[in-house]
Amino acid sequence: MAEPEFTATGVRIERSLRSLTRAGQVVISDGRLVLLTSYGTEIDSAPLQSVEAHKPLFAARDRALATLNGHRYSLTLDTPELFFKALETARPPRS
Repeated sequence: MAEPEFTATGVRIERSLRSLTRAGQVVISDGRLVLLTSYGTEIDSAPLQSVEAHKPLFAARDRALATLNGHRYSLTLDTPELFFKALETARPPRS
């Protein structure tokens, strides 16, 4: 397995008002975005081409919204700007 391009720990991951984990991980590696619980169990993963991520309009600064496989997740990160930057740089160029 290659070295991950981005890893964030201590991430709160929610899906439709339900908290899935309060200390999860977000990993960008090998062209995939992976959401993990605090125990390392995979919540969801998808190729970067199919991931949509943006900053919510009316939310705290530490929030990011990501859509993987049709499911919308709310991520509470320390530095969401780094997440967005890593997502864009790791994503393959569109043709």
